[in-house]
Amino acid sequence: MSDISTMIVPADGMTAMVRHIFEAAGAGGEEAEAIAANLVGANLTGHDSHGVVRVPRYLMWEKSGNLHFGRTAETVIDGDAFALMDGNKGYGQMIGREAVDLGIAKAGQHGVSVVALRRSGHLGRIGHWAEIACAAGLVSVHFVNVAESMLVAPFGAADRRISTAPVTIGVVNPNGDDFILDFATSKVAEGKVMVALRGGKPVPDGALVDGEGHPSSNPLDLYGDIGPGENPDPRNGPGALVAMGDHKGSGLALACELLAGALTGSGATGPGKATHNGMLSIYMKPEIMDDGHGFGASVANYIDYVRAARPVDPDTPVMIPGDPERKAKKARLQDGLPLPTETWNSIVNAGVDLDLERQTLEDIANAKPMSTE
Repeated sequence: MSDISTMIVPADGMTAMVRHIFEAAGAGGEEAEAIAANLVGANLTGHDSHGVVRVPRYLMWEKSGNLHFGRTAETVIDGDAFALMDGNKGYGQMIGREAVDLGIAKAGQHGVSVVALRRSGHLGRIGHWAEIACAAGLVSVHFVNVAESMLVAPFGAADRRISTAPVTIGVVNPNGDDFILDFATSKVAEGKVMVALRGGKPVPDGALVDGEGHPSSNPLDLYGDIGPGENPDPRNGPGALVAMGDHKGSGLALACELLAGALTGSGATGPGKATHNGMLSIYMKPEIMDDGHGFGASVANYIDYVRAARPVDPDTPVMIPGDPERKAKKARLQDGLPLPTETWNSIVNAGVDLDLERQTLEDIANAKPMSTE
């Protein structure tokens, strides 16, 4: 299969294969399913940077002791409408759900809640957590940082000082599609550079700087030289990611470091390799703010009004945040997940390293080469 540029993998097959790999690595059945479903879910929504491309890195973190199976979040401070939780370096797919469920429960009881989460394993696509809050009828805001993951140069700098620091806002739409704004404050997420490194979509020009601070699109400026069989480490390169929106994006990223890192106790990013996520989340029940002005109708009407704007390209309708993910999910559930062969091979090889049979993994996934016709 190495001469095929892209593999097409059914979502259920990919989920089953990833679950099988993590069970072989030591995860319990429920945890392996949560990890697999979350990663595949990111691919389904078009966010390949937060999808199955991360399987080898998760396993590397587990092996190094930076991530642990079977851990749950500890509630350090528990107030009526707020909480501080410690993820104990457990998998974010489990820890994140615990934190979100607690925030939803407290907001349901008190109308609003704030949950600070520290020391969680990689939380995946943060938009997923906002979608869960919307499904519970809530508005939510999430600030995230990545401690000891200096990848981004602040505006005007050639040196790294910031993590990719995602921000997510979910606004429930009782009468239609929810608004899900989800982005890294870097010009591109680190995972998108990893996808490019693995043979996927190239990095946009100027999304990186080299070691001298000059614009670059070369993934090796982030990862450095990679030896045979090595997992790429974005800390090793001489360059950096660039903050989105010049000084504005850089300032927002710094706010994430202070809110999700310093305030939660997770730690603002700095040198080191003990990577973990901090997240500060705010949940709001719209009913407590609606004095009869009709929140639901207002949200739905405005979304419709924005979508009805005259598009520059008649064949490309105006979208709201969340629409691209819904569109991608519909297509990929039908057509399968497109994976660059290098990404596919890295995942299969991770399973082989756990003494799983390559043919068994390929049979579980039911992957096919992309047709060139």
